[in-house]
Amino acid sequence: MATVVQQAHRMLTAEPPVSLRGAALRFGDRVLWDGLDLDLARGEFVAVLGPNGSGKTTLLRVLLGLQTLHAGTVRVEGRPPRRGSGAIGYVPQQKALAEDLTLRGRDLVGLGLDGHRLGLGLTGRARRRERVRVALESVGATPYADAPVGRLSGGEQQRLRVAQALVGDPAILLCDEPLLSLDLAHQRVVTRLIDQRRRSADTAVLFVTHEINPVLPLVDRVLYLVDGRFRIGTPAEAMTSASLSELYRTDVDVLRVRGRLVVVGADAVPHTADDHHDQDTMSRYDR
Repeated sequence: MATVVQQAHRMLTAEPPVSLRGAALRFGDRVLWDGLDLDLARGEFVAVLGPNGSGKTTLLRVLLGLQTLHAGTVRVEGRPPRRGSGAIGYVPQQKALAEDLTLRGRDLVGLGLDGHRLGLGLTGRARRRERVRVALESVGATPYADAPVGRLSGGEQQRLRVAQALVGDPAILLCDEPLLSLDLAHQRVVTRLIDQRRRSADTAVLFVTHEINPVLPLVDRVLYLVDGRFRIGTPAEAMTSASLSELYRTDVDVLRVRGRLVVVGADAVPHTADDHHDQDTMSRYDR
């Protein structure tokens, strides 16, 4: 979807799409992370892992300009983050929409343009329609573009959310548990769409997830957050028994079974203060 000029401009931009230096964030006396240095390169796929309350979604909020750091710096496309930045596409968790919602699929996608612009004006309506059409086509959602979104399946709705994130031609995709509640087939569809985008347009991807296995073949690096501590590295570096045992401060074993990662030791892993509605990340790995 990106034009040749846009891609060339991004390649020539010296600064990475996302850069954090000495980043720290806390709530009261509780430290989510401190001293976090991270550069997200163009076309890179970074998975963000960790238990509930470890600051995964909060990191996305920082990049979206919705949360301020307590220390350190953050840059998005060379600038401080701001709300409604056109440089960012955001894919939220899959949540079922009300069945009586009459909003059409193409209207939901169009919100990706309208949400951070004051409208395109009369002369821009044709261009807007074309961008929505291309976004729908890119995720295979054209057949239900005019259907009420409340009557679509969870997988179809999530395709539309990916299209909504892509319609503004972002340099960065922030994905917050986009596979949650999706079956295996739809997980594969959504991850394939996101991977196609980053490869075709050199889009950087920061992908928050409880389960790395659906995206493991795509991941370049892992950012693992646990109780104020973190590790950054390739899956082979970060997802090891030694690394996770050190992070969780208890014995954890990481096994590979038929190309999948299985983490054993979930019962010994302490829950964080915010784990009030979900299981710990580790127990989700241990399947």
